[in-house]
Amino acid sequence: MSGKLLVIGAHSGDFVWRAAGTIAKALDEGAETLVVALSYGERGESGELWKADPHRTVESVKVIRHEQARQAAQILGTPIQFLDWGDYPMRLTDERVEQLTNLIGDFEPTVILTHSEKDPFNPDHPLAFQAVQRARLLSSGAGVPSAFKNIDPPVWYSFEPHQPELCGFVPDTFIDISSVMEKKVAAMACMGAQTYLKDYYTELASRRANHARRISGQKHITFAEAHQCHVPRIVNSIV
Repeated sequence: MSGKLLVIGAHSGDFVWRAAGTIAKALDEGAETLVVALSYGERGESGELWKADPHRTVESVKVIRHEQARQAAQILGTPIQFLDWGDYPMRLTDERVEQLTNLIGDFEPTVILTHSEKDPFNPDHPLAFQAVQRARLLSSGAGVPSAFKNIDPPVWYSFEPHQPELCGFVPDTFIDISSVMEKKVAAMACMGAQTYLKDYYTELASRRANHARRISGQKHITFAEAHQCHVPRIVNSIV
């Protein structure tokens, strides 16, 4: 893989739970990666920090979340950028769409990975989907340079949400992350604001591996991550 993978999460921990293995695998195969956190998840994604000290400030939680995500990204070997858009609720403005569009144009990803279109339990995840959808179209859909730098259309996936059946998520792509699962586990261990998710996403990776084995017959797969593609894939041959 010689492409560029851009992973965009609504909150600073989203990339760890849902795509850490995919990121680590892409890096091992020679790809360039970038993680973008639209917010720190300081309100809705940091329950354990607030329970430990109800007198914390929002800014102090942001500092902790920043460091946790930075450490996780360092373990995986990927750069990470924090846009600090705020959460619960995140608000999407023209200026923020323009910021994300310019970021996509600067990085020129061949693949974008982000949230699913629906999530009845989280108000920020669908908004992140909308932001990525608009920014991707603005950076690549016009066909000619206009207000934004024009790039080739990136392949576009959603990573797996916490409640896939209720989010309309239908996985059609499974990434074998067996060789990098230790890195994912180590990255998840950094996320002290949501420690309860580590066991859940370890079990999920094992369950998705079972699906991948049954689909492919590749019995060596022990851990996998599932994604859903939103655009047709162009190939030179069907075989």
